[in-house]
Amino acid sequence: MKFVDYARIHVKAGDGGRGCVSFRREKFIPRGGPDGGDGGRGGHVIIEADPQLYTLLDHKYRKTYKAKNGQHGMGKKMHGRDGEDLVIRVPVGTVVKDALTGEVMADLDRAGSRVIVARGGKGGLGNAHFATPTRQAPRYAQPGQKGEERDIILELKLIADVGLVGLPNAGKSTFISKVSAARPKIADYPFTTLRPYLGVVKIDDLKSFVVADIPGLIKDAHKGAGLGYQFLRHIERTKILLHLVDVSDLTAGDPVENLEQVTQELRLYNEDLLRRPQIIAATKMDIANKEKLKRLEEYCEEKGLRLYKISSLTGEGIRDLLLFIAEIVEQQRLSQYGGEGMNSFVSNEIPYYTRQRDQRS
Repeated sequence: MKFVDYARIHVKAGDGGRGCVSFRREKFIPRGGPDGGDGGRGGHVIIEADPQLYTLLDHKYRKTYKAKNGQHGMGKKMHGRDGEDLVIRVPVGTVVKDALTGEVMADLDRAGSRVIVARGGKGGLGNAHFATPTRQAPRYAQPGQKGEERDIILELKLIADVGLVGLPNAGKSTFISKVSAARPKIADYPFTTLRPYLGVVKIDDLKSFVVADIPGLIKDAHKGAGLGYQFLRHIERTKILLHLVDVSDLTAGDPVENLEQVTQELRLYNEDLLRRPQIIAATKMDIANKEKLKRLEEYCEEKGLRLYKISSLTGEGIRDLLLFIAEIVEQQRLSQYGGEGMNSFVSNEIPYYTRQRDQRS
């Protein structure tokens, strides 16, 4: 399945039905009076997070969504039926933005969370509402209001506990394939990972966490070098950053310079990322260069960074690393949810995005 994490769509809520102009006509009831009913409300456009979806592929090709209009009012004071709401389903973790202003309308980071992005127009009142002692036979009714209409940007940010960062060929794909069931492409050349991958790591029956692997970062990624910042949004939700640094002779350059280069690109993208717990993992220990490893150890000791030495080929050091990550993830979850568990609660009340708009007649 093709991975799509960005889409722009146009949404149009339903128009309200018009009110009815009608008069009661029954045998033996002269001058029955106005009995026009109200029009129905137009359907809302609602965006909902669906845990069964993993990509925005459906919205890459369908660009326009329109809810149903409300039914017109009828005689005998019968109201028109409300238009059916249109529910657009997106993956959990989708950020909804107004394309015109760039303002975030909603962050659908929990399953079942939803937001009304376009409200249906109100139905018009029938002529029964306008009867007065001096105007007993009104021959007009209100038209229905137009439904809201706007362009929407959908951005998917994967929800993971741990984000893997590092240069191309640092061993990220091999690591995630070793600790989870994820199977990204692995090869001995740069940029084999062309899209993000998620992997679920299970320590035991009670401890597990999700790891996100994104394409490698190179110098000047903020200027578009390599794959640029195209996929960095997927680690914005992570609780921990795991830097993988190659200390073998297979990769040129100093490991400390490589680590600082990736850190600088993260800082240029979003400085808040560097405020999260960071762990350094020296990879490919089965063929490690002793001088490179010593240089990295001295740097981590100087900066107060936790360093683990691992080999995805032999499994060396991986379990200790995973146990430490699981401990930090558990602490983060307890602080986030106040120790009351992680069961998500979704209110029945649907939030509605509002902003100042020009008043149109």
